[in-house]
Amino acid sequence: MTKDLSELVEYLDKKFTGIDERFDGVNGRFEAVDERMDRGFASVNAEISDVKGELSELRERVDAIYTGLDAYAKKADTYFQEMLMLATKVDRHEKWLHQMAEKLGVKLEY
Repeated sequence: MTKDLSELVEYLDKKFTGIDERFDGVNGRFEAVDERMDRGFASVNAEISDVKGELSELRERVDAIYTGLDAYAKKADTYFQEMLMLATKVDRHEKWLHQMAEKLGVKLEY
């Protein structure tokens, strides 16, 4: 019976050794995959850093554009207010001219 057990132990030992060798092979492949992933992540991180830098530059450009637009909008608003005041003044002067022409008896033609 010990012979049967020793044969069984020997058989199981070979099977487990084979399984160990297969696991070693799988571990080796996983290590290779880990190395490739580490290299891939390093390149992705570098690209992300580059994109962040480009976004920062783009944000500065957009801020500069908004600053310019704000300055232009302020100037345009001031200009339109001045034009409105000037139109009101011209209307008032035109009204006075019509009143003077009426009192003087002069007919105004456009």
